[in-house]
Amino acid sequence: MELKELNDLYIDELKDLYNAEHQILEALPKMADTATSPKLKKAFQTHIKQTQVHVQRLEQIFEGLGENPAGKICKAMKGLVAEGAEMIKEKATPAVKDAGLITSAQRVEHYEMAGYGSVRTFAKQLGYVEAAVLLQTTLDEEQQTDLDLTALAEATINKKAASGAA
Repeated sequence: MELKELNDLYIDELKDLYNAEHQILEALPKMADTATSPKLKKAFQTHIKQTQVHVQRLEQIFEGLGENPAGKICKAMKGLVAEGAEMIKEKATPAVKDAGLITSAQRVEHYEMAGYGSVRTFAKQLGYVEAAVLLQTTLDEEQQTDLDLTALAEATINKKAASGAA
């Protein structure tokens, strides 16, 4: 796809996010299975459901544009997911592994926040009011997930990991 104007870039970036969300849907169940903290497991399971909604929102936006969401591979997410997979395989105490899983998940969240913030801004500039609202909703959810993971890490998991507790 040749990017001649902002609308082309908007569609290209939406496709990138669409593929990224699908990669996340494949990775999150593995992270949930690996997590030892019940609260972290629950956080990952909740985010699986949320990510399914994110995909539906993107599909709704693509439908409104008359565009196909497929066709782009998000290379950055491939790398982030690969790093998460490495953490899953690491030999570590349970609390340290949970802390590492949170780190991996937050890297993903920050990538998504950057992407959703950009496409939301593009949607506003292009006059796609409904899409901008949908994208802002997803951005808000990604930000909340990041905050929730930070709170979980700071309240219990990092403390256990620092003390050497299992």
